[in-house]
This record gives sequence, C-alpha cells and structure tokens, in this order.
Amino acid sequence: MNKEIREKIIRICDEKIEKKGENVGLSFYAFFKNKNDNPDLLMEVAEWWIKTHQLDHFEKAVKIKKMVETNT
Repeated sequence: MNKEIREKIIRICDEKIEKKGENVGLSFYAFFKNKNDNPDLLMEVAEWWIKTHQLDHFEKAVKIKKMVETNT
C-alpha cells in the first residue's frame, strides 16, 4: 500500500480508538467513502486485509494500526 493510504489508515484507527476505546473494531471499508471513487485502491486494501493477512471482516483498530505501522 502507498504511503497516503497507510497514513489514512493510521489516522482513522487513532480517531476510532480515541472515540470508542481500544476495543473498537473496524473493517477495511472504514477507510473509504460510501461512494467509492477509487476502486483500485479499495481492492488493494481488501487484498492486503483478506488475502495477504486473512483477517476477519472486523478487526481491532489497535491491531490494524500496529500492522500498518510495522509494514506487515
């Protein structure tokens, strides 16, 4: 994933954790608008989430943030 989407994922994870606590879960859709204007990027993140890491639909924001920060 490119630097811009990584930064956005970390920012959104931070926002969700701040609002709802460290147990908050989210899906990869949390990083995109309801009307998807970038299907290629959506598919890239979906592949990272589903195929590469075999994550569940909802995962803890703290887990996703840590994975993105460590480039896994």
